[in-house]
Amino acid sequence: MSSARLAIASLILAVATSACAAVPPAAESTAGDPPRLDVTAWVLAELPGHARVPGSSITLRFEDGRASGTDGCNRYSFAYTGTGSKLEFQPSGISTQMACAPELMKQAAAFTTSLTRTRAFGMATGQLQLLDADGVVAARFDPQPEGLAGTAWIVTGYNNGRQAVVSVLTGTELTMEFSADGRVAGSAGCNRYSGSFKQDGKALSFGPAAATRRMCIEPEGVMEQEQQFLKALETVATVRQEADRAELRTADGALAVTLGRQPTE
Repeated sequence: MSSARLAIASLILAVATSACAAVPPAAESTAGDPPRLDVTAWVLAELPGHARVPGSSITLRFEDGRASGTDGCNRYSFAYTGTGSKLEFQPSGISTQMACAPELMKQAAAFTTSLTRTRAFGMATGQLQLLDADGVVAARFDPQPEGLAGTAWIVTGYNNGRQAVVSVLTGTELTMEFSADGRVAGSAGCNRYSGSFKQDGKALSFGPAAATRRMCIEPEGVMEQEQQFLKALETVATVRQEADRAELRTADGALAVTLGRQPTE
C-alpha cells in the first residue's frame, strides 16, 4: 500500500475511533427506592371483585409499625412489616366488634382478606396498590387529604372541660368552615363565631374566636355548650382526618372535638 493510501486509511480509522469514543455508554437504569409508607394515610378507591357499598368509607393509615383505620363498619389495627416494596400485615389484629348491615359486614370481610393476601405494594398514578404473592392488585387507595383549608364540617362531639367528650345537643348545630386565608368560622349553636387557624401537617392551632352576642334559652344548656365548644378549640394541637371524619386532639392526645364532613349540595 502506498504511503498516501496508508495515511488516508489511518485518518479514516482515527476519525471512526474518535466518533465511537464520543458516544457515552448507556447508563444503567436504577429503580428509585420505594416510597415510605410510615405516617401516610389512604382511603380505599377500589376492592377488585367487590362492589363498594354506597356511602361507606374504608381507610388505611401506617404509623409506628401499625396499620389502622376503619373497614367500613369497625375500627381495626394490624402490625405490619415491610422491606423495600415488600409488605405484609400480621394475621392477628385487633378490631372493635360492632354489628353492621350485612352488606357492610361482607365488604369488611373482603377488605380484611385483601390485607392478609398482601405481600408487596406499589404506586401508580398517585394510588397505593396492595399486591398479592402473584403481583395481582388486592386493593387500591387514594391519598387521604390532610389539609383543612377549603373544607366544611359539622361538629359531632366536643370535650366539655370535665374530661368527657359529649354529643351536640338535639336541636342545635355546631359547624366549622375553614377558608384558604387561614380563617375559621361557623355556628357555635346559638351565635356565629370566627377566628384564625394555623395548620402545618397534623399540627393545628386556633387563635381567639370572636362571636356574636345573641342569647338563646332553648334548648336548655345551649349557651353552656357554646362556651365549652369554643373553649375546647383553644386546647387543640393536632388534627387527624379519616375519610369524612376528623379528630382534633390536645397536645397530650386527649380528644377535643370530633367532626363529620359537611355534605355538599
